[in-house]
Amino acid sequence: MTKVLLSVAALADLALAALLIGVSGFLFGSGPESLQAGAWTLAAYAGAVAACVAAPIAGFIINRNGKAGFALLVAWTPPAGALLAAMMPAPY
Repeated sequence: MTKVLLSVAALADLALAALLIGVSGFLFGSGPESLQAGAWTLAAYAGAVAACVAAPIAGFIINRNGKAGFALLVAWTPPAGALLAAMMPAPY
């Protein structure tokens, strides 16, 4: 059962990474729709994409060491964080 939940978490993490890469042009592009964000935002954004890719890998490695609960926690952290970020009110 743990491997199934880790596999679903891996799909969710990779889908979230694909979404982040897909909308990155609206933050960092040069067009009129872009926010033209700075270097710190780019670093945080790249870290978020890297976390989405690394979390399921780390989850599978931790599960192999026998810590199934912690593995699920690590693998599901990026989607849970994205849900929490989506619930934040707009700053305007």
